Amino acid sequence: MNSKKQAVRVGVDIGGTFTDVALEVGSELHSTKVLTDYTAPERAILTGLKQVLEKASLQFSDIEVIIHGTTLATNSLIMRDGARTALITTEGFRDVIEMRTENRFEQYDLNIQLPPALVERHDRHVLKERIDVNGNVLIKPAAEDIENLIDLIEEGDYESVAIGFLHSYANGSHESLVREALQKRLPGISISVSSEVSPQIREYERFNTVCANAYVKPLIKSYLDRLSDALKESGAPCPIFMMHSGGGIISVDIAAEFPVRLVESGPAGGAIFAAYIAERYGLNSVVSFDMGGTTAKICLIEDYVPKTAKTFEVARTYRYKKGSGMPISIPVVEMVEIGAGGGSISSVDGMRQIRVGPRSAGSEPGPACYQRGGEHPTVTDANVLLGRLDPDNFAGGDMRLSSALAQAAVEDKIATPLGLSVDDAAYGIIEVVDESMSNAGRVHAVESGHDISNFAMITFGGGGPVHAGRLCEKMGIDRYLVPPGAGVGSAIGFLRAPFGFESVRSGFMRLSQFDATAVNELISDMSNEAVSFAKQGLDKSNPTIERTAHMRYAGQGWEIPVVIPERTFTQNDTNYLRELFETVYVRFFGRAIDRLDVEIVSWSIKAVSARQKVTPSVPVAKTRTIKPQSKRKIFEARDQVFVEAGVYDRDTLESGDVITGPAVIVERETATILPATFDATVQTDRCLFVQARVNTPSKEL
Repeated sequence: MNSKKQAVRVGVDIGGTFTDVALEVGSELHSTKVLTDYTAPERAILTGLKQVLEKASLQFSDIEVIIHGTTLATNSLIMRDGARTALITTEGFRDVIEMRTENRFEQYDLNIQLPPALVERHDRHVLKERIDVNGNVLIKPAAEDIENLIDLIEEGDYESVAIGFLHSYANGSHESLVREALQKRLPGISISVSSEVSPQIREYERFNTVCANAYVKPLIKSYLDRLSDALKESGAPCPIFMMHSGGGIISVDIAAEFPVRLVESGPAGGAIFAAYIAERYGLNSVVSFDMGGTTAKICLIEDYVPKTAKTFEVARTYRYKKGSGMPISIPVVEMVEIGAGGGSISSVDGMRQIRVGPRSAGSEPGPACYQRGGEHPTVTDANVLLGRLDPDNFAGGDMRLSSALAQAAVEDKIATPLGLSVDDAAYGIIEVVDESMSNAGRVHAVESGHDISNFAMITFGGGGPVHAGRLCEKMGIDRYLVPPGAGVGSAIGFLRAPFGFESVRSGFMRLSQFDATAVNELISDMSNEAVSFAKQGLDKSNPTIERTAHMRYAGQGWEIPVVIPERTFTQNDTNYLRELFETVYVRFFGRAIDRLDVEIVSWSIKAVSARQKVTPSVPVAKTRTIKPQSKRKIFEARDQVFVEAGVYDRDTLESGDVITGPAVIVERETATILPATFDATVQTDRCLFVQARVNTPSKEL
């Protein structure tokens, strides 16, 4: 039992391959990784909880709160295994989600195939109704038409219904009318309405978002109910909160109603974790690198705050090309995510080139070396063959890997078809995945107007510390940090995140026609909504309100976010708003444009609880170079040869210890591969500060 009565908080992250659990008792942290159970994800959570509770000598009843993130919604959208869903939309707009924007994401591909719509055409139904862009009712739906429509829904035996009408972001009364009629006739059916899920302009993105919400809503609600019941049966009747894609924490009830907001919950936790470490070490410009079993995520963090956006794409189908995925209009931590994880499958394409991902072996069957029936070579198999992972000490020795099965898979699928040795084939796999990740990072930085070589890297996830050194070499980054608990970084990030909710609504207005009263009323209404949701968390104090206007020049097709200080607007504020907009515009594009009107397209109002106080970490100077506990051969990618590397147990390292590369620093959930040109210094909080010795100018913490 917890005799000291210290707060016991748990972060749980369900990934495509592993489920990570981090338990915090005061200043102590206990963590573990277990294979994700696809048939019943809650079973993996209970297994992981038992392991960390045993380490901490605690019981289930000692847990005060669980903060949870999951990829279940994302995986359901990618695998198309969600609920049988119908879409009800305005007559004449049945095919909006299939027509998309008519942009070609690959201009010169004559055989381009657009991703199929989430809801098939025969499941899309229309209603004669119309609201104009200002929210005025032009055609009120007839009661008879609504009843006939519900007959079709009942005959279709749908589990879930998405309702999305034209311009409902300006007036959602018709959506509410249809919902009430559906609930009266079919009380057991799940319903999502676009004016609540995503009240924003651009009907394609809004319809797609409400369809995605409806598609995963029954699945997520069922899962959350089972998880709650399983925890109660285990003796842990504690509250459960969910991490949402925007980097905040919401209640289970809100998550069950708007599950589409959970799509990027795990990666968002990782970005929060990296921002926390960046603030501890006073690093203003950081790139976070999170590599798990299925995907790799890269996020830019400036002034200790991750970049955010109000829309993103899920399940890109064409070499990660923008426009080839499913757009979701919700607040989200902005990052680039590619199908490059430890379980990513390697193959040889028609041009006899090695390809890695986006297909993943996941946890079932997993990489060939897992000995669970996997036959395809993966990144993990290649890392085993190159000595970067110890087959006898994987996951702290709880899981034995087979080098023989890894070799057979690489030889059969890669080496033999290309006429390579097994070692060269394994190196090829790793070099391809590292180049894909480093290229994604460079592009992401350039799109944000930055040179990534000026950033420090913070790496975590089971595969992050394994690959971070090589990525830094490729991207010209000369220092990176591996925090304690890096293997379960996203789960720890959940414990650092604030409670909060972000309300996003369209409110189109030109500054030449600025209506201060209308803007003040909209902001007040959105603030009340955000605060009411945010206060359903643990923190009952008054949250901080953050306001952002999404603005553009008249005639432009996209807008930029402009932070607006708190104030009550007057009719004289047009110049003030224009100056704020043009300051941001110049930072993005270099110069303002004269004699063009400015438009406010939408508003984002975020209510967040107070951030956790961050204790600065005093950098530790190098004091002593220590000898390794053992040595083993690992592949040095820079020189393309096997070298003898020192092996160190991270749990035995002390503040001030210096490890010289090439080296392997092992811990239960991951391993840090130190290239030959890098040194690592252990900090007071056991963080590894890794710095290049040659070829790059030295930078200190």
